[in-house]
Amino acid sequence: MIFLSHLLDSNTPTYGNRNQFYINKKSSIANGDIANDSYISTTVHIGTHIDMPYHFYENGQTIEDFDANFWIFKKVLFVEIEPNNIIIKDELISKLEQIEDDNYEILILKTGICHIRDKDEFWEKNYGFAPEIYSFIVDKFPHIRIFGFDSISVSSITNRMLGREAHKKFLNTTKPLLLLEDMDLRNIDKNTKIKQLVVSPIRIAKCDGLPCTVLGMLDD
Repeated sequence: MIFLSHLLDSNTPTYGNRNQFYINKKSSIANGDIANDSYISTTVHIGTHIDMPYHFYENGQTIEDFDANFWIFKKVLFVEIEPNNIIIKDELISKLEQIEDDNYEILILKTGICHIRDKDEFWEKNYGFAPEIYSFIVDKFPHIRIFGFDSISVSSITNRMLGREAHKKFLNTTKPLLLLEDMDLRNIDKNTKIKQLVVSPIRIAKCDGLPCTVLGMLDD
């Protein structure tokens, strides 16, 4: 079993470097208090997190609309590509065209950008995805419920208008394909066999995004 999600800390990068993760102690044993008691302040779209349809639609689904079984995946499709452009489209579609559907339930894409997550380039020039990818995935792989990847967002900071289109396409309220952004894929590659994957979001009611712990069970 391995983690496919990042730890949250003060160095966690955010989309456009607009937010930060803060953790402070309300009480501290080191300062003579009985116990350590910490509080955090941050956006919910930080670290490895899931985007809910409510992120872009006022009537969109939130965590209450998905049961526990939704978050367990036994048919994992893992794909690794070398992006041709900052907006990913044809290279991913071409890769997926070569794959026969096996009732896959989740698509995980590694672009390799996870290896430079500690550099400014990770959020300054993050990969985004063309809206057309949504239609290709749901047409060819109709059982896929989540699209996860190692870029910080489905929207490249270099083309936010296209990114909004992509968000709305993937998160439509009729057949949403939830987005699992900023995954930690450094320790897996095309030779890795994932026999089960569990996505465990923080359960915050009526919320547009949720930080997640993601666990992958490997096939030895």
